[in-house]
Amino acid sequence: MQTPAFILERSRQIEEALDRLLPSNETIPQSIHRAMRYSVFAGGKRLRPTLCLEAAAAVGASEGEVIPVACAVEMIHTYSLIHDDLPALDNDDLRRGRPTVHKQFGEAVAILAGDALLTRAFQVLGSLDGGGEILNRRIHALREIGDAVGTVEGMIGGQVVDIESEGKEIPAELLHYIHSSKTGALIRASVRAGAFMGEAAPHELSALTEYGSKIGLAFQITDDILDVVSSAEQLGKTPGKDRSTRKATYPGLYGLDESRRKAKQLVIEAVESLDCLQARGENLKTLAYFFVERAA
Repeated sequence: MQTPAFILERSRQIEEALDRLLPSNETIPQSIHRAMRYSVFAGGKRLRPTLCLEAAAAVGASEGEVIPVACAVEMIHTYSLIHDDLPALDNDDLRRGRPTVHKQFGEAVAILAGDALLTRAFQVLGSLDGGGEILNRRIHALREIGDAVGTVEGMIGGQVVDIESEGKEIPAELLHYIHSSKTGALIRASVRAGAFMGEAAPHELSALTEYGSKIGLAFQITDDILDVVSSAEQLGKTPGKDRSTRKATYPGLYGLDESRRKAKQLVIEAVESLDCLQARGENLKTLAYFFVERAA
């Protein structure tokens, strides 16, 4: 599936904002800032911040107010990739077709670069101007993102259970927990944070929450599928890692065909949940299909 034009435009906006929000390569200490920017600007479609911006647009938010929130989401996502690649976790040498941060800069700087991006994300979220109702919206967005990164049904919690489940036969419920927490939580939070930054009515927030939850799970199922069927050139990282480390995956539990069916069904349900937004939800619907078309 060709990348839709609005995703490319959102990616451009986000990269320009990230460039402004991150310290330059020449800012002392140069090593940490170069490592941060090396990872942030390594490529990628900026899907999480795009979800944030599109959800906000669907409920009438000001784009200028939302872009820093979207950039914070991307910084957090990038931090998670740096740490996932470390020898203590997935031990990957490639990310987006080039050496991972610990291979390029050393393990110590990689750990600190991830820490720095997480810290910078919350600095950005905590530095947004405004008071009254605008401040209240930003607090909601900040809390939502913080919860998604944490240990209770959040990214870190999901990562821990993922590690502890390697090499074991686990029930479907636990696999759902891992995927919904490790990957799905930040995707759902990207959507909900965008909704909080706008004027989402309760039924719109509920619809966007359901949408975010379903596409978050569909995204990780699709990643599981790609790890099985794609080459290193297509993935930009080492394929087959899930099988070699005996990770808990949807293809491992259900097989490829059923995994594809589950991902597509989740997207159908996600798209249907946005009917209340009418035309305002069209870009979000396109994003949902784009998530799973990667593994069609």
